[in-house]
Amino acid sequence: MNVSADHGVRRGRKFDQVLEGARKIFMRDGFERASVDDIAREAGVSKATIYAYFPDKQLLFLEVARHECHRQAEAADAMIDEAMPVRQALTIAAERIVAFQLSDFGQRMFRIVVGEGERFPGLGRQFYDFGPGLICDRLARHLRGFVERGQLVIEDLDLAADQFAQLCKATIHERLLFGMADTVTPDLARHSAHGAVDMFLARYGVGGSGL
Repeated sequence: MNVSADHGVRRGRKFDQVLEGARKIFMRDGFERASVDDIAREAGVSKATIYAYFPDKQLLFLEVARHECHRQAEAADAMIDEAMPVRQALTIAAERIVAFQLSDFGQRMFRIVVGEGERFPGLGRQFYDFGPGLICDRLARHLRGFVERGQLVIEDLDLAADQFAQLCKATIHERLLFGMADTVTPDLARHSAHGAVDMFLARYGVGGSGL
């Protein structure tokens, strides 16, 4: 059994099995109501196995979030070629960010973290590092490449990455927050993503950047 130096989680041969079971239960019941008994039953393992990998339920929840956010980030990275035009790359990134917002996982995780924030004050910070923080880090890395190639002019890469991520939420985030997910049509999602790219390039783009 290996120990992850990043966040103290132990790994073993049933690790992925536990994660998948936990994912289903957290999505169904939320954080507080999810029981280790239900997670063990769903994963087909013993409670002892779960506690051998995760000392507490919060670490298990955060690992579920980290695993999914990392998977999403890797998938987006794989679609972006450094040689492609900046507009094309940003459009791919925007569409992936919007798709994650609209996903069942993205919506439920957001509600869980916000709802449990007062009782578990460290939960939101750690979720930010695994989710939005990871997205902004990856965006900043890609933006740096476009700046180095003269396609964008950006002084503060971290700020610009955060601005881009926030632009992708326009017209969508508040609708989801107030239970209006049914009003977010595919056309509206696409319009929001492409509008984010247009505004971002209007601020940071230079000649030949696809404006």
